[in-house]
Parts: sequence; C-alpha cells; structure tokens
Amino acid sequence: MRRYLPRLLAILRNHGHTGSSETDDDAESLGTEIQDMIAESLEGVERIGKIVIDLKDFSRQDQLDNWVMADINAGLQSTLNIVGNELKYKANVVLDLKPLPAIECLPSQLNQVFMNLLVNAGQAIETQGIITVTTEFVDGVAMISVGDDGKGIPDDVMPRIFDPFFTTKGTGEGTGLGLAISYGIIAKHHGTIEVTSSPGDGTLFLIKLPVRQPASTDDPKE
Repeated sequence: MRRYLPRLLAILRNHGHTGSSETDDDAESLGTEIQDMIAESLEGVERIGKIVIDLKDFSRQDQLDNWVMADINAGLQSTLNIVGNELKYKANVVLDLKPLPAIECLPSQLNQVFMNLLVNAGQAIETQGIITVTTEFVDGVAMISVGDDGKGIPDDVMPRIFDPFFTTKGTGEGTGLGLAISYGIIAKHHGTIEVTSSPGDGTLFLIKLPVRQPASTDDPKE
C-alpha cells in the first residue's frame, strides 16, 4: 500500500493534464490491486483475531492455576486450531468427539498434553497420513484418544517413552520432555495415559480422566 498509493496519487494528478486512456488504465489497474490487498489484509486480520481467541482458550490464563469444570472437547478443538497449520501439510485430522460432561481439571495443562500428542502424531507421519482424535464417556470416565498411522514406536523404545529427556528425534528436534510432562499432568489429574504402537502401523495414546478430583486432606491437586 505504501508503494502503490503514491503512484496512484501521481497518476490522478497527471490525469488532469493528460486525460489519456493510458493513464486511466494505469489508475484502474492500481485501484484493482489496492482493493485486492485490502481484502487480503482484512482476511488476515480476521485470521489473527481467531488465532488470538484460540490462544486465549488454549492457555486459559485467567484460570491458569485454578481447578475448574471445563469442556474437554472445546479444549481439543482450540488446541487443534493452534497446531492445525503445522499438521495440515502432513495429515488429515479426523474428529469423533462424543458428548462429555464437564471435567474438573486445569484446562491449560490438559491442552498442553493434547498439543504434545498432536504434534508428536504429526511428526510420526513421514509423508501423508491420518490423525484420529476421539472422545467418549464410559463408566464414569472421560476417554480421549489420539492416534496416527505413522511409523510407530519400536518395541525396545516403548518402555522409555515417558522418561524425561528420552527422545528418538534428531539433535535440535525435541527435548524429550513432552511425553514426560504429559504423563505428570495426567497423573496430577488422577488419570492414566496409555500407549499402544506397532512399528509401521502407527501409534495410539489413550487418556482416561475422572469427572471430579478426589477430596483429600493432603490436597492432591497441588
């Protein structure tokens, strides 16, 4: 816009002196390009606004340290909106989110777990694949699964995937803390996280969470 507007103004000033059709064509061409740029800018602003809202939903800064009753499906959706751009070039994300009751949790921390699992699923897919995200409520327990059809986890690696600093990624590609942190967050919520995998056939992580946190004089939520 900074480049185009001075040119357009110069054309308009000269038009009074020349009145040529060539000048009219130049002005019309620039005017069309400026309108296109404005439309693209407005679209970009709308996308930025949506990202900001999703980031706020993802982090829940106003409830960062508070246990609240939260919508897990909404947390998954906002997390997918954050990492969607990273995943869309490698995977088709298939959602099957069944109705869940509100869960007593730390929403920002659960969203961090979801992000870790989704990013790992994307990295496990070498070219193009499918990531499945499902939720359901079974026997009083909220169940969340994240699966992929990527390269899978070797049998000798499986026992160590939740160990801090353990990673199979190359130098600079991972800290080895994502799954360890996720394991700790789920344990804090008195839940479980399980993994099944077969080399070449993909990986499935299954999280189980209670609806309410158990009461304790030792305050297990701390």
